[in-house]
Amino acid sequence: MSIAIACQDLKFDNIAAVIFDKDGTLEDSLAFWREVGIKRARLIDARIPGVGEPLLMAFGIMDHTLDPQGLMAVGSRQENEIAAAAYIAETGRSWYEARTIASEAFTEVSDSKYLTKTPESTSLFSDVIPTLQTLIDAGLKVGILSADSSAEVKNFVTNHQLENYIQLCMGVDDEITKPDPRLFIRACQALGVTPNQALMVGDSTGDMAMARAAKAAGTIGVCRYENSVSQADRKIFSLLEIQTL
Repeated sequence: MSIAIACQDLKFDNIAAVIFDKDGTLEDSLAFWREVGIKRARLIDARIPGVGEPLLMAFGIMDHTLDPQGLMAVGSRQENEIAAAAYIAETGRSWYEARTIASEAFTEVSDSKYLTKTPESTSLFSDVIPTLQTLIDAGLKVGILSADSSAEVKNFVTNHQLENYIQLCMGVDDEITKPDPRLFIRACQALGVTPNQALMVGDSTGDMAMARAAKAAGTIGVCRYENSVSQADRKIFSLLEIQTL
């Protein structure tokens, strides 16, 4: 089944699926990821004094903010870990040692019971449920394609009780990450649609570039924190601007 979708003054025809990014698009998680980045940097700095501050800047953490287009906000864990290891290696450590130190710090943070995602700490944006309901009622397939791991995407769907809305929980589990178009193509294959039948909705330029390279039907940039998403066919400030026809 395919329908038309309108976004502002633009109409997308023959749409069978809508694929969403997770963090910053469906989930208000910027503050959570800022805390994760700070804790990672502090653990590494405790072992290699002086690395912490440059790491925070690399993660996109400055003062009390997290850059919504920065490494911490849009990069995968693997990308963040490699970036941290690169800063460690600059201090003279071998690449093996640098990767080990970064991995241990990241694992300690992810295993911490004091910093876990909950529906309270990372809530849904208020426009998510009404939008998903509209799409499902129209007969569309809905998926999530995130730079987070597939396991964490599934946890997100379970924690927020979105099982009745989401048909695909896909993250980054190997070396292929956003904006590689193969991710979007895989997501479409899993949903049983072609890329030119699917819309990508996300809050980063990487989301838009990935979908464009995969020949998606269209790209919609969600400006939750700032108007900085480029390569989007349309920029919106609320998911409610996505209308089925």
